[in-house]
Amino acid sequence: MSQNVLVTGAGKGVGLGFNLVKRYLELGDTVVATIRRRSEDLEQLKEQYGDRLIVLTMDIGVTASVETAARELEQKLDHLDLVINNAVSVSPDCDKGFFDADLDLIAHTVDVIAVGSMRVVKAFYGLLMKSGGTALVINISSEAGSISRCYRTNLLDYGMAKAAMNMATMNLANTFKEDGKINIFCVHPGWIRTDGRADNPAPLSSYEAACILQELFEKRREDREGHRFITNENEDYPF
Repeated sequence: MSQNVLVTGAGKGVGLGFNLVKRYLELGDTVVATIRRRSEDLEQLKEQYGDRLIVLTMDIGVTASVETAARELEQKLDHLDLVINNAVSVSPDCDKGFFDADLDLIAHTVDVIAVGSMRVVKAFYGLLMKSGGTALVINISSEAGSISRCYRTNLLDYGMAKAAMNMATMNLANTFKEDGKINIFCVHPGWIRTDGRADNPAPLSSYEAACILQELFEKRREDREGHRFITNENEDYPF
């Protein structure tokens, strides 16, 4: 059965978000792709899939922007079955270590990645609750967000943001237990060539990763008892 899917951060053709959009469209679903600025890659996809692709302009770092996008979507769709929080932002100092990084840049990354995912869930909650089955929220996290497995001295903003996203996932999992309607996971998507470069040593293209993740999400949709932080190989990952 086809479903209505929303993917944030979907404007970059070589990125995971765009390829998740592409994969769900291939499967016959209606897909909402959110972007902050115009995407020629999505425009080309729109020409191919027409009304089954809805493109929304939305900045997940701004509550008013997310709420406006939700109201716009409510005029086009009567429900959502799946929300994938994929949008990401990192600071210019992401690769620097503690002593060299500008720590004042960290808060923005945490706000966009962690708080932004919560803004999306809150704004689109009404549409998720109208799903005919179990609605699913997937927060695209990272192994870099695991506190117990941390080995880096860089990626301060990114790692802290993903760890905060993981905490948000657990808080929302507890919140959604009451309604029994929405399920939620945070997922480490694997090592992906999101820059599209042939010399990137990552084993997965963004499209390959999208295909793997799509199958994984459906396997775990009804799992309300399992660990909330999982890998693309359907294994538990430590918080």
